[in-house]
Amino acid sequence: MIRHISSISKSFSHLLFPENCIHCETELVAKESFICTKCKTNLSLTFFENYTEPTKMDKLFWGKISIHKTFALYYFEDKTVVQSILHTLKYKNNQQIGRQFGRKIGEKISKIYDFNDIEALLPVPMFPKKKFSRGYNQAEILAQGISEILKVPVQQTQVNKLKDTISQTKKSMLERWESSEKNFSSILNNTSYRHIAIVDDVVTTGATFESLVKVIHAKNPELKISLITLAITK
Repeated sequence: MIRHISSISKSFSHLLFPENCIHCETELVAKESFICTKCKTNLSLTFFENYTEPTKMDKLFWGKISIHKTFALYYFEDKTVVQSILHTLKYKNNQQIGRQFGRKIGEKISKIYDFNDIEALLPVPMFPKKKFSRGYNQAEILAQGISEILKVPVQQTQVNKLKDTISQTKKSMLERWESSEKNFSSILNNTSYRHIAIVDDVVTTGATFESLVKVIHAKNPELKISLITLAITK
């Protein structure tokens, strides 16, 4: 009965305050959420969960750092639905969309054997001043959605970002690596965890992940670390 009333309430609310697709701006029907059905068909899934060979994300870190497993849900390209998702999450104060897509990630990786023993999720930290200005860390919101599915804790204070950095989107590959060097400090010292997963919204060169893993492994060399992201550049 309560569920039925809630459904009626949502339908009535939709009539009064219709929502539009975050990408094409078409009005959504009652059962659609954030993205219309047409735009959903244009989402570029990686299907990494089905790979038996190394993925593009795996290869980013070959010969650089020791990684247990990687996963990205979508491929990222400019002017695509995935870009609209990331933009809405990062710049439009829409934490709900982050949790929703975090749950989608969680559903995928829950079926991957190498992720079965994850004990904690570690969002890539944001510089405190930037987090205060935005009001939240998008990586943390994604991690919360993943946590709902995997039933593992989100560790928010184990790593700190030491300096603010401008957007990476306009930088060359070399500039991205240089800006990520010595960017984090870790208080994960002799942790009891055996396997953690670092979570971020998008991976391009892998410089942020690499810097963060090096800092954590400096104090915890035996710790298994996996990497999870919503999207990877195509």
